[in-house]
Amino acid sequence: MSNIKKLANQTVIYGGTTIVGRLLNYLLVPFHTYIFLDPKNYGVVGEMYAWMALLLVILTYGMETAYFRFSNSEPDKKRVFSSTLWMLLSTSALFVVLGLCFSQPIANLLKYPSHPEYIRWFVVIVAMDAVSCIPFAHLRGENKALQFAGIKIANILINVFFNIFFLWFCPLMIRHGLGTGFFSAIYHENIGVGYIFIANLIASVCQFILLIACCKNIEFKVDVSLLKRMLKYAFPLLILGLAGIVNETMDRILIKNLSSADAEEAMRNVGIYSACFKISVIMNLFIQAFRYAAEPYFFNQYKEKDAKEGYSVVMTYFVIVCTFIFLVTTLYLDYLKYFASERYHAGLQVVPPLLLAFMMLGMMYNLSIWYKLTGQTKFGAYITVGGAAITLAVNFLLIPRIGIMGAAIAHFTTYFCMMTASYFLGQKYYPVPYQLKKIGFYVGFSLLLFGIGFYLLPWLFGSGYALWMKTLINTLLVAVFAMVTIKKEYPNLQKMMHA
Repeated sequence: MSNIKKLANQTVIYGGTTIVGRLLNYLLVPFHTYIFLDPKNYGVVGEMYAWMALLLVILTYGMETAYFRFSNSEPDKKRVFSSTLWMLLSTSALFVVLGLCFSQPIANLLKYPSHPEYIRWFVVIVAMDAVSCIPFAHLRGENKALQFAGIKIANILINVFFNIFFLWFCPLMIRHGLGTGFFSAIYHENIGVGYIFIANLIASVCQFILLIACCKNIEFKVDVSLLKRMLKYAFPLLILGLAGIVNETMDRILIKNLSSADAEEAMRNVGIYSACFKISVIMNLFIQAFRYAAEPYFFNQYKEKDAKEGYSVVMTYFVIVCTFIFLVTTLYLDYLKYFASERYHAGLQVVPPLLLAFMMLGMMYNLSIWYKLTGQTKFGAYITVGGAAITLAVNFLLIPRIGIMGAAIAHFTTYFCMMTASYFLGQKYYPVPYQLKKIGFYVGFSLLLFGIGFYLLPWLFGSGYALWMKTLINTLLVAVFAMVTIKKEYPNLQKMMHA
């Protein structure tokens, strides 16, 4: 019982830290879009961070998970830690050297010929973040959850502080003639979005220093035979990680390179899509919070006789919450759109399919518990790699034809196919009696109300559809969904509470 309590406490710390971090970074989006009014500038940010996510997977090459696996099975944990750390330090150092030496050719290739400094900054950021994953894993393995959370939060706060300092405070001081000499020396307007990357670089350096300080008694012990076994274990995880990151971030890279528009307009499209994508992350924030709470529950309930019924109920209520989030977000998009500045509103049409895509992804997380519980994780790899193939195929097919909407449809198509595959495979190997009719009802009902409020009524009323009237009707539609849900689910909730 004490172990479960400990697990729950650590889940709250790790999960809370991750969600707070995502939320703070999420709140930087309106800050950035209201400062960089031309979406092509924010497009640089969207693309560079997409590349960063891809490079992080390559540079860690599954060694974080391998570290957990071997630190629990090998008698000498220090040897596992030092071997893994020095391995990642070596490969990351090589990456830095190559990146710095070839920064200009890489910048030319990415179509930033006048900004090779972007490449240099990101090379260092990615390398330090890649190496940092092992000390973070060490802290988790040693159950030092508070130290883990403290360093994560420090990184985020430093990043936010320097974003505000460089992009708002320095220009403000210069405009008002206060400390002009000092602020003019550290702030140059032509750097622009580069200050977002500089803030990240400062935060990553500080995080790296704090982590090294926490990892005392680091020894230069490299066990080559151990590393060979770890690399053999980690290689399939690298493939899986690459496939997963293709599903998540490749669209921003492909919009730039597949768009039928000219280079400048393509970058604007990347910026618009990246900002509107963040509005859809409202759904993803809930899914992340749910995962941290649900995964321990799934594993703890596995041996209970009514485990499958419990999994079914969890799925149903998960879908109810997701459909409610979908409905509220889409029907109040006239207000939520100001999360990004007006020049980014041209891409708001991508928000509904992206919200649905994230809902499908969340349902897939629920469904995927079968291969985690039964140990058949190879199916997770098949599903993810298959999803990556669908992502690439649909993006290549649709982006040249319909632009950013093609990328949104690719997300939805990918996650829908992955969810479907996970369901049918799960029903074969670990059948759970999911309440498909009830789930189908809530999804269908929310889509019906969405169609009425988002498309039908604006079409019927045309230009005479005032915002106050639209808000009133949409509020009634949300209220109808809430009342129907409460009426249908209240008896079930009472039974569960008294069970």
